Amino acid sequence: MRQLVSSGNDWEDRVGYSRAVRAGDQVHVSGTTAVEDGEVVAPGDPYEQTKHAIDIVADALREADASLSDVVRTRLFLTDVDDWEAVGRAHEEAFGGVRPATTVVEVSRLLDDDLVVEVEATAVCE
Repeated sequence: MRQLVSSGNDWEDRVGYSRAVRAGDQVHVSGTTAVEDGEVVAPGDPYEQTKHAIDIVADALREADASLSDVVRTRLFLTDVDDWEAVGRAHEEAFGGVRPATTVVEVSRLLDDDLVVEVEATAVCE
């Protein structure tokens, strides 16, 4: 079984990707940023952007019949690794009891200069 989850944004068709893909018992959620209706949410705020991005991840997981509690891996891409505490606080609020394997990587930039964090997730559903 392969299920594609779309957010409906223009990028999916232009670039050829899905917000998430469920393949069997796994759901892979694409890198997700804090963008709503084409606008960056909380420009430059790592905590708020992480919370918003995780909310979008949660929505994609629900559409694929999964949830944050099914997440086994997250990847956090930060434009400033010194933001790790704020990002980590938002991550802990969402995943504290789940405790997925997590990677934090500093990147030189994201698609918009106001974006400071991107979240990627993988879930396994039983």
